[in-house]
Amino acid sequence: MIEWLSNLVIGMIQASGYWGVFFTMAVESACIPFPSEVIMPFAGFVVSAGKMTLWAITLAGAFGNLFGSIVAYLVGALGGRPFLEKYGKYLLISHKKLEIADRWFTRYGSKAVFFSRMMPIIRTFISLPAGIARMNFLKFCVYTLVGALPWCLLLGYLGVLLGPQWVKIKPYFHILDIIVAVSIAVLVLYLVLRRRRRVTQG
Repeated sequence: MIEWLSNLVIGMIQASGYWGVFFTMAVESACIPFPSEVIMPFAGFVVSAGKMTLWAITLAGAFGNLFGSIVAYLVGALGGRPFLEKYGKYLLISHKKLEIADRWFTRYGSKAVFFSRMMPIIRTFISLPAGIARMNFLKFCVYTLVGALPWCLLLGYLGVLLGPQWVKIKPYFHILDIIVAVSIAVLVLYLVLRRRRRVTQG
C-alpha cells in the first residue's frame, strides 16, 4: 500500500510539477496517507535536476499543507467529535490516531498546531482536534504554515543533496521523524521548565 502511494505521489509530481507538490501535500494534511517523506525529497531530487527550485517546492509544500489542514479543521469544526468517531474509519482516521492528536492538542493547546507539523502521525491529524475546539482560525492558519515551512524545506533539501540516491533513504525517514519528535519534545520541556523557574523566582 505504501509503495503504491509512493509511486502515485511520484507520478503526480512528475506530471504536474509544483501543483503536484501542492496537491499531494494537501491530500496528506487532509488526513489521507500520502507520505510527505516521499513527496518533498522526490521534489528535491527534481530540483537537483534543474527542473524546479528549492524555495518554490518548499512554498508549494507548505501551502499545500495549509490547504489540506484547513479542510481537516473544517471537518472537525463542523462535524465535531461524534462525526469523527462514527465516520472517521471511512476517512482513514483511526480512533487511535485521533486519540493521539487529541491528547497532544489538549496538553499543549494552540502551540501543538505549530510543533506537530514536524512530528509523525500527529502532524496529519492535529487539525481535527483544533477544529473541534474551534481554535482561532487565523492563528491556526499562521501556526500551520509557519510549522510546515521548516519541515518542507528540510525534506526538500535532503532530496537536493542526495539527488538520484534519495530513494535509498526512504526506509530511514521514520528515524528522521523520531529524531525531530525527540528534539521538539526536549525543546518543549525546556520551555516549560524555564517558565516554571521564572514563576517560582517571581
